[in-house]
Amino acid sequence: MDSSVIQRKKVAVIGGGLVGSLQACFLAKRNFQIDVYEAREDTRVATFTRGRSINLALSHRGRQALKAVGLEDQIVSQGIPMRARMIHSLSGKKSAIPYGTKSQYILSVSRENLNKDLLTAAEKYPNVKMHFNHRLLKCNPEEGMITVLGSDKVPKDVTCDLIVGCDGAYSTVRSHLMKKPRFDYSQQYIPHGYMELTIPPKNGDYAMEPNYLHIWPRNTFMMIALPNMGFEDCLVFDELMDKFSNDLSLCLPVFSRLRIPDDHAISDLSMYNYIEMRAHVNSSWFIFQKNMERFLHAIMPSTFIPLYTMVTFSRIRYHEAVQRWHWQKKVINKGLFFLGSLIAISSTYLLIHYMSPRSFLRLRRPWNWIAHFRNTTCFPAKAVDSLEQISNLISR
Repeated sequence: MDSSVIQRKKVAVIGGGLVGSLQACFLAKRNFQIDVYEAREDTRVATFTRGRSINLALSHRGRQALKAVGLEDQIVSQGIPMRARMIHSLSGKKSAIPYGTKSQYILSVSRENLNKDLLTAAEKYPNVKMHFNHRLLKCNPEEGMITVLGSDKVPKDVTCDLIVGCDGAYSTVRSHLMKKPRFDYSQQYIPHGYMELTIPPKNGDYAMEPNYLHIWPRNTFMMIALPNMGFEDCLVFDELMDKFSNDLSLCLPVFSRLRIPDDHAISDLSMYNYIEMRAHVNSSWFIFQKNMERFLHAIMPSTFIPLYTMVTFSRIRYHEAVQRWHWQKKVINKGLFFLGSLIAISSTYLLIHYMSPRSFLRLRRPWNWIAHFRNTTCFPAKAVDSLEQISNLISR
């Protein structure tokens, strides 16, 4: 597509958070005119920042998106590598469960600082304009029009060629789309709430290892949010724009077809990870499974890949990772069943083959007791016959 045509394309990005500011960087590189509308004030000058202060975990997917806009090195230099989960048991024992191989780690990054860096990077593009304290009132994708309310409290209509909703879990864009006919939407709440805990050193002698995600028993755990799905959305959309030469009419339908299965998969994986961290990390069976996964991956790195490795340290599509994970679990379960059956059969054979005749006679004594009990006790005729048949069978 001709660059002069692209220059006239206007894009409204709703939300100036992590994904919105990153998306603005991607689109600005393609010479679109970008307007970012954020309901909150500029976090870089705010005296108080609303929202969660907990660090987020940056994995391979997110880093690839940052790399595409030239920000990976800057962000990585500010992060703390985390190589394992540190499990704290009730007895005080600590055990580490590695995330992957020795060279693999996730990066703990300040959410607030990352947002500031992304906003600053987006504003460096001359074709990007930030509008803080601007709340979305109406959204009409068919007509390419939005209505925003700024600090002057005067509604303003804005026309654009593309509306990108990046306004988070309680999306105003989605709430307007829900009013459209045949728009499917579902929402389910988990029974637990969100709480941030600060655990200071005890008497100055307790310090948590900095390169671990620390998890405590009794449903008390530290959870690190993963924005990698949103970051990868930006990257996938940018890759499709390359493929279709910036033609939005071709790019948007393909993007939807590609990402919807992955959206559903990451939703299921998020719930699975939540339950795992809440209830399973102290389980001996869970630790055994993790050790077996690492062993199989070490001897068959291209055939067997743990789920966490596929999700965190690769760009395998989420729904394909889930499918492969289910297949791997079936293989492991069948292998364990076969191994257990083989051990049971071998043990039985060895027991019978090497058992002394005297030991074997001891196994027959209970039936002799039954015969003695039969002779001294009144039984119905059929029951006596049955006992006699069993005793004769054993005596042969």
